[in-house]
Amino acid sequence: MAGSSHGHTPAAWTGVIIAFIGFCIAGMFMVAAQPWGFWAGMAVVLLGGVVGYIMKMMGLGQPKQTHPVHQVSGEHAQAGAKG
Repeated sequence: MAGSSHGHTPAAWTGVIIAFIGFCIAGMFMVAAQPWGFWAGMAVVLLGGVVGYIMKMMGLGQPKQTHPVHQVSGEHAQAGAKG
């Protein structure tokens, strides 16, 4: 994954940070035995996924066509021979 810059976008970072905060909230309330707080934290985790997806749709994510992983080796070799 390191070769494809997987997750190095504002959409990915924002979604993961929001989800991590929600995970921390849920964990804190789980230890405190407060089910309503746990479920509120889980809602924040889901919100992180939604925010990341919306940001990706707004163009702040990495488009699939730029991923080197998605190139077929034959296409890559032909593109190099033409240029």
